[in-house]
Amino acid sequence: QVVVDFERLSEHAAAFQGHDVGFCCLGTTRAKAGAAGFVRVDRDYVVQSAELARAGGCKHFVLQSSQGANQHSLFLYLRVKGEVENLVQAVGFDRCTILRPAVLLCKRQESRPAEWMAQQFLGVVARVFPTAYSVPVETVARAMVASVLQPGVGKVEVLENEAIHELGKA
Repeated sequence: QVVVDFERLSEHAAAFQGHDVGFCCLGTTRAKAGAAGFVRVDRDYVVQSAELARAGGCKHFVLQSSQGANQHSLFLYLRVKGEVENLVQAVGFDRCTILRPAVLLCKRQESRPAEWMAQQFLGVVARVFPTAYSVPVETVARAMVASVLQPGVGKVEVLENEAIHELGKA
């Protein structure tokens, strides 16, 4: 494990050398970082990491994005997620897997009351419609690893929430 300073990421290029696969789950919230900070973390840092990984020999990049990602969205969150998907694909990996999970079910260190309420509600809904609106973070992690262990279906593979649930069972 290597700790890097994302504000000076290019100084840490050695940390990105010699890896066949890169996994990226980097992100923050607009509430925590402000709009500009959100864009810097969720788009700029991710793309810089992808570029350094590719330059270091990475062949397969696995990116956690978001359900509804769309570079043309009116919503900042979904627009940035769509932009970063396109930018990471343009880096030129031999293979790129993009996961678009719905609401992530997890325990957080910081307090997010609205998200906590949504998770409680979606946890109940998930019992009836397990793949519709949410996904446990452990399932996303298993799906990310499984995507690397299985042959790809093309240069770029986009896995929506239901596919993440299926692959996360593997």
